[in-house]
Formats: sequence, structure tokens, C-alpha cells
Amino acid sequence: MSQSITTIQGQRQVVRFDYWLDPAFNRIVGERPGISLHTCQREGADDEAWARLSQAHVYQITAAKDELPRRWFVTAELLARCPNLIAVSSSGSGCDTIDIDACTAAGVAVMNQAGGNADSVAEMAVGLMLSVMRRIPESDRRMKAHGTGSREDLMGHELRGRTLGLVGVGHAGSRAAALGRAFGMRVIGYDPLLNSAEMAKRGAEFVSFGELLRTADVVSLHCPRNASTLGMMNADTFATMRRGSIFVSTARGGIHDEQALYAALSSGHLAGAGLDVWDQEPPPPSHPLLTLENVVATFHTAGVTHDARRRNATLAATQIVELLATGEKPERLVNPEVWPRARQRIEAALLAAAD
Repeated sequence: MSQSITTIQGQRQVVRFDYWLDPAFNRIVGERPGISLHTCQREGADDEAWARLSQAHVYQITAAKDELPRRWFVTAELLARCPNLIAVSSSGSGCDTIDIDACTAAGVAVMNQAGGNADSVAEMAVGLMLSVMRRIPESDRRMKAHGTGSREDLMGHELRGRTLGLVGVGHAGSRAAALGRAFGMRVIGYDPLLNSAEMAKRGAEFVSFGELLRTADVVSLHCPRNASTLGMMNADTFATMRRGSIFVSTARGGIHDEQALYAALSSGHLAGAGLDVWDQEPPPPSHPLLTLENVVATFHTAGVTHDARRRNATLAATQIVELLATGEKPERLVNPEVWPRARQRIEAALLAAAD
């Protein structure tokens, strides 16, 4: 860059909406000299929100698709109304609220907080496995209804000695692999971005997708939601899974076909499922999967712990502050191909803000 960003005077504008965000974010960004942080209302003050966004350099957005009205999603239309925008920051690892291709075309860097909630997600995945296989929620319901009957009516299965199949072995998947091994499970993994050597480093045996489905006693999804994974788990893939196996997802809704999963469970082909993610969040009370005793359902809370939320907020705030202070390439850049153009736009936008 011809001039260090640290020498540019004037305020850099960061905008977010009023969804819940750990206070660490506002503290780190808000206390940084030279940065103005604005929190807009999701409803009821659209003119003010658009005025703020049109001047924003960085837009901090929730990763949860059902926390934000669609008009505030990062689309080509929104980008056209935000000429100063140089970066978009997701609150988590996912980018369901961001059109990454549109950002790349506009020269806007997309940042996420990959790995920030990996421990929480992996722990939840194993918790769902235990809940399904040991029938913990069912036992809890019977106890509270004073209808326990015989203990043998609630007999489940151990994780030890079972095969855990991980679809996606990134941050959360590799943590889940370590936990699975700690329980005495054989861990196999499928990830099109990894070779067998890298898979081994992350604690799993490299297998094809088909072999994983045919072999695993537990199939656990840890892959992103994108064009290649939408509908990945469908009637055919559920049918390929071993009879009596269980399915777990702490990934994203839409990767598994909910109707096909219901059919596989209702027929007895699959023994149970642990589901943290849904097409619609929360799912409607009448959702067929919620009627099944062998389904343990949670409300996209795998990554929602005090620890993970604080960590993600800190990562996001720090990454934004460093970008606006140094102009250096962010550590968690989702669209690295944008960087040469984005870096030029950073310089131009921040210099313009000083005038």
C-alpha cells in the first residue's frame, strides 16, 4: 500500500444489527480510537439502518439465517447500496447470510470466525450421540411423568467399540474425532479437501463418502452448507447407511433432507437421530421429526455456549480492528481470491474517509 492505514486520520465505520452479541465485541471495537461502531435496529428504523450501511466500511453480520430479516443479508443488491464496504464479518464460521460470490465480485473481503466454537460444537455432537444411544431424554421424560417401568425398557448402547463417521473434518470435525477416540470409537472421515495424510493428522481414517455411510455406526455432519453439500443426505444416502445406525448433524439445515430422514427413521432403517439444525429454525411444533421418540432435537445451540460466543465475538472484533489498523490480509478470509482487489479498495475507502 502506498500509505499505511495506521496513518490515515478519520473514523472507520463498523455497523452491526441488534441481535445478541457477546459484549466483548462492542468493547473491543467501540474502544478502539478511530473506529465508530453503530448498532442498527432490525425492525422499525430502516432509513437509519440504510444510511449507516451506506457509509460502513465493515459490516458485522450474524451467521444465523433466521436471526435477521432477509433485506439485511449481504446480497448483490445490498452491496450496490454500500459503496464504501470493504469487508463483511460473520459472527461464526458459517456464512449463510452472505453471498460470497457477490462479495468477491464487488471486491469485498468476507471474514468468519472458523474454529472459535469448534469445541462447543464437537461436545454437542458427542452429547447428541450419547443422548440417542443411551436414550437419555426418553428416560428423563419417563421419570418426570412417573412412568419409568422396567429399567430394561430403556436399555441403550455404548459408544465404545462403535465406528464414528465424520463428514467434514475441519475445526469441529477434528475435535469430534478426538472425543470419539477418547470414548474408544474407531473414527473414519470423509472430506474432499483433505488427503489421507492430513486426515490422519486430524485423527481419522481416510475413506470415501460411500464407504463411510456403509461402515459407520454413527454418521456425524461437520461440513459447511454450500452448493456441493445441499441435499447431500437424502433418501439414497440414508438408505446406504448401515441398518441400525444413527445420524447426527450440528452442521447446517438443508444438508440433510428432513422428509427423507423421517422416512428412514420411521421405517426402522435408522435407529435414531440427534439434530441441532433445521431447514426452518426453530422448526414448527408440528414437524414430523419432533414426533419421534428416537430423535433428540435441539435448537441450533451446538455453538451457543458462553465460552464460544465470547471467543467468537473477540475473534471478530480483533480481526476487524486489525484489518482497519493495518490493512493486512485477515487470518480468517473466506474468499482469498478477492484479496488483491480488496486491498486496493481498503486503501481507497479509508483514505476517502479521512477527507
